Formats: sequence, C-alpha cells, structure tokens
Amino acid sequence: MTYRQQLRELAFGTHGVITTTQAEREGVPAVELRKLAARGALTQLGRGVYRMNEAPAGPLDEFAQAVALVGGEAVLADEAVLAALDLAQVNLRRVRVATSRRVRAKLPKTVEVVQQTVPAGDRDFIDGVPAMTLEKALLGAHGRVMTERLVDAAHRAVQRGLLAKDAETRVVAALQDMGSRER
Repeated sequence: MTYRQQLRELAFGTHGVITTTQAEREGVPAVELRKLAARGALTQLGRGVYRMNEAPAGPLDEFAQAVALVGGEAVLADEAVLAALDLAQVNLRRVRVATSRRVRAKLPKTVEVVQQTVPAGDRDFIDGVPAMTLEKALLGAHGRVMTERLVDAAHRAVQRGLLAKDAETRVVAALQDMGSRER
C-alpha cells in the first residue's frame, strides 16, 4: 500500500484532516506529507496539519480542522459543541476551541482559542472530534447563547439520546440559577 493510500484511509476517519503525528503513527514520514502537498494530493492548513483533497466534505470538517490546528489536547468548547451536534440555534462566527496550553501558532480568524483546562471527565468525542461533554458545553455557553435556547438544546439532546435525563435536570437547574442571578 502506498503512502497516499494509507493517508487516504486515515483521512476518511478523521474528516479529511491529517496531522504529521497521525501520519507518523501510521508509518508515513512527515516528508511524504510535504511531497504529497506539493503534488496536490494534500492541502496544508497549518504547521503539521493537512487536508486530504480526495476526502469528501462533511458537516464536521471545520470543527476537526480547528481542533487539529490548535493541537495538543485541544477540544471543541461551549457553543461549538452545540453547533457540531446541531442542537441549538447558534450563529458561529468562530469555532471555539479550549486548550490548557499557550498557542503561538497563527490560526485562521475562524478559530477562537480559549485557555482552559478541560479535565478528562469533561471530555468526549463527536464522531472522532475531541470535544467537551455536552453537559459542560451547555453550561459553558451560558452568557453567549440565550438561556431558553440552551434549555431547549438540553431537551433536544435527551430526545436524541445524547444526554441522560438526570444530566438534563442538573443542566436546566444550573442554567435557570445562572439566569436568575443575572437579573
């Protein structure tokens, strides 16, 4: 199997995004990524982050790219999680990504980095994309998304099997408590 074929298989499971770290884990040297980018098979998105041009576009691509560009232990945060799951009516101008480390890389204007440590218990995946748990994201989006929309999102999440009923109860109570303190 050629390096290109290996990367193509990898890309179909990662929303078209390939990092040098992932490629090296698959046995593909970083220099081969640069060669394939020069030949037009890959597009470089940032340092060590590429997009396989043959991979079909999907609804989670921009979220996967944002997390990969921030790197490390980065996760989708707050309203970006709600948008990725299509739970709340949020108008994302920027994809919010949380990481505990300082990010010096030049990122596209569509990516907003929040320095925040997200404990292992508050981490999850959305179709392979690292993200905060839905419960943490609903609470974190308060103040930027209307409380009513967050409560509706919690109800929808239960209906879709994304959130347990007891978690919904905790979230709704916390959101209503936060809302009453604002008045």
